[in-house]
Amino acid sequence: MSIETRLNELGITLPEAASPVASYLPVVVQGNVAYVSGQLPFINGDLVSGRLGEDVGLERGIDAAKACGLMILSQIKTAGISLDRIERIVKLGAFVNSTPNFTDQPKVANGASDLMFNIFGEKGRHARAAVGVPSLPLGAAVEVDAIIALGGE
Repeated sequence: MSIETRLNELGITLPEAASPVASYLPVVVQGNVAYVSGQLPFINGDLVSGRLGEDVGLERGIDAAKACGLMILSQIKTAGISLDRIERIVKLGAFVNSTPNFTDQPKVANGASDLMFNIFGEKGRHARAAVGVPSLPLGAAVEVDAIIALGGE
């Protein structure tokens, strides 16, 4: 089954890929590995901003991480890479804008991790880092980057 078919089955529509907010490329492919720059959470075109443990609840944080995961896939597709070429989601890095006493960063990151598993099955299981940070670009609540193994064209 194609990934586009799987997305349709899950009722998922990828968002429009966001333009970089600074001097970097959204996706760099070296060999058979795609490195996707950190993606911010846009839901219905609006940035999810704020801090977990302060003005953003856990469920909203999980949804924000999922939105970052969708943006990762959108960036891959916009870079001209078929989603069917994805052999494995190798690693996700989740950065959670949170207060010092907030300790549920792994639960927040599950929004992106569970998304990848639901779409790609075992190929979506990955290594991961989930860390709390004092701030993120544009005041975003979450940012997620990715390393993705690609198969032949």
